Amino acid sequence: MGTFRQRIRQSIENETLQTALDNNTERRLKGKAAAFESIPDWRERRVRAHNIRADVIERLDESLHQFIANAQANGIIVHRAKDAHEAINIVLEISKSITNHQLPSTLIAKSKSMVSEEIELNRALETHGINVVETDLGEYIIQLRKEKPSHIITPAAHLKKEQVAQLFHEKLGIPYTEDIPTLTATARKVLREVFLTADIGVSGVNFGVAETGGMCIVTNEGNGRMVTTIPKTHIALMGMERLAPNLDDLALLLSLLPRSATGQKLTVYTQLIHKPMPGQTRHLILLDNGRSKLRNSPLKESLYCIRCGACLNACPVFRELSGHAYIGRDLSIAPYPGPIGSVISPGLFGENYVQLAQASSLCGACKEACPVDIDLPKLLTRVRAGQSPITNHQLPISGGAGLTSSTKFFLKMYTRLVTHPKLFALSQKFASLTTHLLSPRSQWMRLPAFTGWGYSKDMPRFAGKTFRERFAKSEIMNREIKPQTAPVEQPENIPTFQPSNLTDPFTAELTALSGNVHQTTSPTQSIIEYLLSNNVNRIYLQPNVLDESLLHQAGIDFTHNPDPTLTVGVTKAWVGLADTGSVLEADEELFGSLLPEIHLTVLQAEDILPSLPDAIDLVKGKNAVFITGPSRTADIEMTLTIGVHGPRELHIFVDVSKRG
Repeated sequence: MGTFRQRIRQSIENETLQTALDNNTERRLKGKAAAFESIPDWRERRVRAHNIRADVIERLDESLHQFIANAQANGIIVHRAKDAHEAINIVLEISKSITNHQLPSTLIAKSKSMVSEEIELNRALETHGINVVETDLGEYIIQLRKEKPSHIITPAAHLKKEQVAQLFHEKLGIPYTEDIPTLTATARKVLREVFLTADIGVSGVNFGVAETGGMCIVTNEGNGRMVTTIPKTHIALMGMERLAPNLDDLALLLSLLPRSATGQKLTVYTQLIHKPMPGQTRHLILLDNGRSKLRNSPLKESLYCIRCGACLNACPVFRELSGHAYIGRDLSIAPYPGPIGSVISPGLFGENYVQLAQASSLCGACKEACPVDIDLPKLLTRVRAGQSPITNHQLPISGGAGLTSSTKFFLKMYTRLVTHPKLFALSQKFASLTTHLLSPRSQWMRLPAFTGWGYSKDMPRFAGKTFRERFAKSEIMNREIKPQTAPVEQPENIPTFQPSNLTDPFTAELTALSGNVHQTTSPTQSIIEYLLSNNVNRIYLQPNVLDESLLHQAGIDFTHNPDPTLTVGVTKAWVGLADTGSVLEADEELFGSLLPEIHLTVLQAEDILPSLPDAIDLVKGKNAVFITGPSRTADIEMTLTIGVHGPRELHIFVDVSKRG
């Protein structure tokens, strides 16, 4: 326990870390609060989301059977892995099969995946000579530093821009600069070659949809789309519990996940993958790794988690420590930190991490922040009481898990006092007599060797009289309590927009996200004018989108064939979403919507729908993506930077010729 405390003290005393954590927390919490203002029924949604996740975990075997059958029918190769060893071996076998067993020549482009961190996939593959490159900006930064993520959502939240600047100067050979857009552009340039030449793309999965066999992946930078669409082989890693029963339930969960995680109404790229790309092989590895035992334990509710990281941002303890302080008895950093990690890590990996449950004030902020209403304080107390499943052996964890023997002794004494009313009242009298000795200024009460309390707090002054004595002399006992007025009932369904004209709210939402909307009665002519004004004379063009004869007349050259060197891509949107400013497109059109620096898309005004639930059925059986603004990141000091791996500009040309 002493080493855990030493790490805690080091984190608190690290001024650079504290500044970085303060920046991350403040912006995350403000963004989350603003995002939830647009859904006043969020409490009702949270209850529904809790019930959805509870039902999935209760009927997990049935849900998995349905999901696997549908995924296989879609052409996805599904693998079951009981533990980390099996999952790693599956990845190795896939790698060998596509490189003729020449593993050192294999290049893997990898997007962010907590499951891969859980099984330590990178380290295992690197021991076999496989080159694995993290492509999420935050993950790429910590990979260069040979570190582990410090946050589920923001891996490099513990770093300041000066540290990243020095890292890129030393590792990538660029002149030292603290300009965050320049640092981001450097990563874009380096990683673009990785995307285009990788043998395998590896990703995580946010949700699997049992009804359709589809996988949902949400990202902001565009690297998730890159690794799932460009390489000829894609491997998805998914915890077996991460299921939604159907697309309608998925839409509900997606209304809560990005708001809780990054303060967005919808992530920039919300992918729905149902089948391999043309000429591609797609694998899905479903990982157990202790989840079955966790499901049959008192910590089952922790499996409801959708990995948004909101509890980390809300927790007053995590906000002072960061994820690297959450270490096991063997000094290893826990794969999952914060309140949920203090349940999941000991739940999956056993007694090595039970001490993490003591790093909590049990204030309930984590439960309030959780978008699926997990009762984390209850689960933390269960870990403390020794109610964790053990994955490596069958020995039970003793109560007071993670506490020192001296602390356990004092807690037993306290338990004896508070369970005997007369003895407890006598102890209060005794305490009041020692008020002066035990005052906040008393050095005698600084007992770091026993409790750790004296490192940061003074012992509070005891009250002169007990609560019972004060209550008996107050007027509260005889006060008449008036019945409260019943609260006014709120309507269950609160419409966001009137359906008559959704172009204006769509425009407002997209503009707020640094996107551009051009209302036009002639999309081809408007796009020609845009291209000429920006001196663009060659573009990628999705077939059957524009009048190609007009493009020829204007001297605009175009191609329907993939060309990653082109600056501008033009595509057609299936629909738009008024409440988020999103457009839905075919995921296959990455050479128009993802690889170019500038993405232009054509949208019919009558195809703008109110919200995600109105459009979710359109993705059934398809590879599709909801695009919400240009590519973005905030992985360096929580500073928003537009244009990472995807386009830095998004222009929607809304055809209003048929409106009215």
